Amino acid sequence: MTDTDDYTQQDDDALFVLTAAMLTPAQFPSVLADDYPQACEVLGLEPARDGYGLLFGQDGGGARWTVAITDTALVACALAAWDCGLEYDLSPDERYVAAALPGWPLPVAVAAPGVPDPHDPSEEEGGRPPLAPPDLETWGGAQRRLGADEIALRWWAWREQLTDDAVDEVAAGDEATTEDAPAPEDGAPGDATAGDAATGEATAPDAAPDAEAATDEAPTDEDATGNASADEDATDDAVGSDDAGTVALAVHHAGVRRALESAEAYLSSPPPPGRVRAAHGAVRADGPGWSLVARTDDMAFVLLDEEPGEVHPVRRGPALPALLEALDRLAARPV
Repeated sequence: MTDTDDYTQQDDDALFVLTAAMLTPAQFPSVLADDYPQACEVLGLEPARDGYGLLFGQDGGGARWTVAITDTALVACALAAWDCGLEYDLSPDERYVAAALPGWPLPVAVAAPGVPDPHDPSEEEGGRPPLAPPDLETWGGAQRRLGADEIALRWWAWREQLTDDAVDEVAAGDEATTEDAPAPEDGAPGDATAGDAATGEATAPDAAPDAEAATDEAPTDEDATGNASADEDATDDAVGSDDAGTVALAVHHAGVRRALESAEAYLSSPPPPGRVRAAHGAVRADGPGWSLVARTDDMAFVLLDEEPGEVHPVRRGPALPALLEALDRLAARPV
């Protein structure tokens, strides 16, 4: 393997590393799946306890390859250095290589200089069908998770667009859309894309972020939590508490209620690794068809597969803080 600066005089077996990502229970490209084992399954890897580092590059013939290595510390150091604009030679020892997979599972917007244009190796050469990025043209799980990544990354930009009065209106059933929300400034959620932090990636100093061009459809709507009752006592609390101490949901939007119930179920039946994790100071939970992003000292946002581009705010009540704090204790964190 070689850095892209050393592309000359290399044979066709050399890998010119363009960018990298972590694949661990606490940090993985969420565009791939809801949890770490599922993400490993997409790549055909066994879900190793300590995870992998993923290197995305081209060989001397220009073919796309994804190399999974077990030296996660090396990849973590490279990502940290690249984020700071520093050079870092990402050339792992071959004994740490777990698999060389044809194709790229994520969009990469750059190419190695001095080699043919990026293309997938033949199935015969790769030994399996090449990996390809998920379809981001239509709303689905990948788009929903990227939207949740964006909210976690830019929490306060999203939060500032939703005042307490606006949350009250949402709770009372008044729809909040991007037409009602203030026009976002540069970097605000309305025009932001889910880049490196959203996918768990970082690029080498000369490489452009590989996911930015693929996520123009990141959700921007701050939609209502549903047709909630106008009764003040019911709408003041997004969730309540029954005598048993469990969360008795007073949320009137069926999809949001289902997501919160599923998140609460994780407390008694721990989900697969990566379903709940810490991200950019927020608690992040995912499940079939839903994503939740929250801060333990604030409110929560829910995104649903069934409602394209819509973000449902869930205000604090007597039980929501306890749920979020419990999820936070359950969350996987980078070592």
